[in-house]
Amino acid sequence: MRTNHMHLLYDQRDETVHKGVRDDKLSLKNCIECHASTKDNNVLGRADSFCEGCHRYEAVKIDCFECHSSKRASSFKRASSPLQKEH
Repeated sequence: MRTNHMHLLYDQRDETVHKGVRDDKLSLKNCIECHASTKDNNVLGRADSFCEGCHRYEAVKIDCFECHSSKRASSFKRASSPLQKEH
């Protein structure tokens, strides 16, 4: 996974953004549902969070969540707009 992670995400991005395929299999939300921390439902800011831990180890900046939510959907109230960031 470490070697092909970005290729997988780029392929998913192309399918979703460029080709318009919008299913759960290609959703970043689907990744978060499995990889978020069990302590706070977040993929950022905790050593035990899957994304944060791996990216820190690899010294790679996570920029996915500048646009996408970093928490499981069940752990926060839906914003009135899907593009609105949570604070």
